[in-house]
Amino acid sequence: MIEEHGPAAPGRGQRPRRALPWRTGTALLLVAACGASVAVASAGASSEPTAGEVTTTTAAGTLLAAPIAPVPPRLDRAAVDRAVAQIPGFVSQAMEQTGVPGIAVAVVYQDEVLYAEGFGVREVGQPGPVDADTVFQVASVSKPLASTIVAAEVGKGTIGSWDDPVVGYNPAFALKDPYVTEHASFADLFSHRTGLYTGAGDLLEDLGWDRDHILGKLDQQPLDAFRASYNYSNFGVTEGGEAAAVAAGMSWEDLADQDLFDPLGMDSSSYRHADYLANPDRAHIHVEVGPPGSGVWEAKYDRDADAEAPAGGASSSVNDMAKFLRLQLAGGTFDGEPVVDPAALQVTHVPHAARNSPADPAARTAFYGLGWNSGTDDLGRVRVDHSGAFALGTGTNVALIPGEHLGIVTLTNGSPLGVPEAINNAFFDAAQNGSPTVDWLPYYEAVFRNAFGGPLPGEKYLTPPAEVVPAQPLEVYVGTYDNSYHGPLVVTDDGGALAMTMGPEDKPTTFPLGHYDGDTFTFESIGENATGISGAIFTVGGDGTATSVRLEFYDDRGLGTFTRAS
Repeated sequence: MIEEHGPAAPGRGQRPRRALPWRTGTALLLVAACGASVAVASAGASSEPTAGEVTTTTAAGTLLAAPIAPVPPRLDRAAVDRAVAQIPGFVSQAMEQTGVPGIAVAVVYQDEVLYAEGFGVREVGQPGPVDADTVFQVASVSKPLASTIVAAEVGKGTIGSWDDPVVGYNPAFALKDPYVTEHASFADLFSHRTGLYTGAGDLLEDLGWDRDHILGKLDQQPLDAFRASYNYSNFGVTEGGEAAAVAAGMSWEDLADQDLFDPLGMDSSSYRHADYLANPDRAHIHVEVGPPGSGVWEAKYDRDADAEAPAGGASSSVNDMAKFLRLQLAGGTFDGEPVVDPAALQVTHVPHAARNSPADPAARTAFYGLGWNSGTDDLGRVRVDHSGAFALGTGTNVALIPGEHLGIVTLTNGSPLGVPEAINNAFFDAAQNGSPTVDWLPYYEAVFRNAFGGPLPGEKYLTPPAEVVPAQPLEVYVGTYDNSYHGPLVVTDDGGALAMTMGPEDKPTTFPLGHYDGDTFTFESIGENATGISGAIFTVGGDGTATSVRLEFYDDRGLGTFTRAS
């Protein structure tokens, strides 16, 4: 997960602007904004509203629509077919330029699947090809899947409204501010406006703690302004999904099967990591192991996102995701049968929170709906989209232009380099203009490499001080240290060197500690959010025994100090 989102993509004649310096790591969901703008020919009115529409309030929440005349779609089948014919070229360019091992793409237009193909291999060095049924981890594309599932429960009346406080359905829900606990709604959680900061809970997940444990610790996380701030929060969305599951009286995974995967026949899709691992036609996740741009990839990691399943734990194929696109573009129906209440679903597509306030007058404000980015393209057409990214090896993007009844999904099995965003934008650009008017791949690759390729916070530890102060005897530091958020920390003498152990008792993580200077030691951070080498800074009391240790990597919100217990 990246702490903030990337810039909107450039329009025609617009030079790409330098990306903001995002925090490296935390890559479950990158760049929700990276698919938010499309290069098109000229400005125009939105094609979404129909004549006579007015502001209405439903059980799902408030829907706003302007009473303006309808605007016909600007695209026809011939234009879309020409763009579809160019997809293999877009994919080939991306694979040649980045070396990403496998890609799958599907396109839906007017409730028809026009394209669903796979390219490359499921695992580097192995013969298994990617096809349209190959299952990928979709990372944060899990969020629009999740908001659709909750919309189904709103439509059924299990949840009265998107605006209902979640604590009324899940009494275990709690955040640091009692007022926020009492009032935070499903819409607040799914639009990232509760005040939970980006990354809240993510480091606990990397340590192996499960969903219940992590959600039970979020009441210690400091909060930003309630409903007046936007902070992308995986476990905020997970809180919302979990509350819906509690209301329905079943697990989140079973609720997803009942409300979405089974009705649509998305037989290869699941929120269970075990199902992904059990599928023989699955795409292994990959990271670049050579210099940036070398095209050398390796399947080094497994990414189990069960703890945050509603926000990032789904797996699916493009054949299955094409069914999901059909459901979205058909307003909640599938093969003519109602699946999700259209009003409850439409609430997910409209803006609920502003993601940014652009300083450039040529830029548009970016918005977030419920599990979707929500905005308009250069022709004024409503567009909803979402990216997913695991730094450990996944990049995905799904994008819809509802007024054109057109959608595309691209899944890859390589760590995020902007490949799916580039393919999807190139497709929409070609549909509008005959061929792309922007060279999308270099633009997005630069954005993503800028996001992931900057200096790591731990690089300061790579060079020791000119005069190193020796450590004190190891017994000074050995002991057990308590922390109410991260759990206990045990520091041991491991054959003449310090080591520390954290995490659940049944699957603890042990970090070797290397001496840096004085009472400061170093360790290598781990997981999806790793930022390289970090510091373990002991405070030694007057009795010659360490009284506490602060772990810099775990101190993002002031929660990283562990106090000696024994």
